[in-house]
Amino acid sequence: MVRHLVESQQLSVDALFKIFKRADFLRAHQKSTLKNKLLTTLFYEPSTRTRLSFESAMLKLGGSVIGTESAKEFSSVSKGESLEDTIRVIGAYSDIIVLRSSEEGAALSASMISKVPIINGGDGKGQHPTQAILDLYTIYREFKRLNNLKIAIVGDLKSGRTVHSLCYLLGKFKNIKIILISPPHLKVGENIKEYLTKHKIFFEEREDMNSILPFVDVVYMTRIQKERMCKTEYDKANGCYKINLSNINLLRRNTRIMHPLPHVTEIDLPFEVEENDPRVAYFRQAENGLYVRMAILEDLLLSKRSSRLSILQRRR
Repeated sequence: MVRHLVESQQLSVDALFKIFKRADFLRAHQKSTLKNKLLTTLFYEPSTRTRLSFESAMLKLGGSVIGTESAKEFSSVSKGESLEDTIRVIGAYSDIIVLRSSEEGAALSASMISKVPIINGGDGKGQHPTQAILDLYTIYREFKRLNNLKIAIVGDLKSGRTVHSLCYLLGKFKNIKIILISPPHLKVGENIKEYLTKHKIFFEEREDMNSILPFVDVVYMTRIQKERMCKTEYDKANGCYKINLSNINLLRRNTRIMHPLPHVTEIDLPFEVEENDPRVAYFRQAENGLYVRMAILEDLLLSKRSSRLSILQRRR
């Protein structure tokens, strides 16, 4: 049976650390383990880091890549072809597919009919599990632990699929405290709060960011997703939260600023600060995505079925 990576809930703590260990190895050792394997990147929404890091990961592992960045305009979907038919066809051409869609649940639908592994590269307001894995890997590399952390998650928590996936992974660790900071109309959904409550994760919701900056280990900033809301909603939220020279020094020296990128107005720091202040972690975070995605591709394509990271298909 083919296995897929569709949502963060699939992943056990052991599976996460397996990925981290392999990512560390691949960072130091170039291996052509996926020679003669072919990846398709099927992206119906724009992407820079996710698409290029997956493509780079496959090439560095000795494999090949085909794909499209603008499948909505430049594939047969523009002629009315269904996603299911597209997946059936592409599955005959390649060994694994990374799918990004504007439709929540698209990756799950694709996984139901695909004969090759599907990796969810982001599905609308749903999830982005590989981003969450690399976020967690970054936290682990920066702090050498994933328990006993206080994390502020800031911005568009309603539409932010990276937020959703990260919360699902944080729910697997101990003594995690999450401060959810957003405008009232962009609060995280009840499903996320129910999950955190079920897994005994302390969380609170706030609107003010600066008051908590001195007390957290991680500030996970996100952009206001203009493309997923009406102009009125966007105008109410745009510019509410910023990390800039006026408040960065509220952070402790060992605090880390993370962001799934791209960042726009919510981070306004000079180049020199971004390059030299160790608290700025988001470019290290983006680089970490390459090695994490190398490890994920290897696991899905090479591991024995009984040990694959994605065998835990049921929600946890």
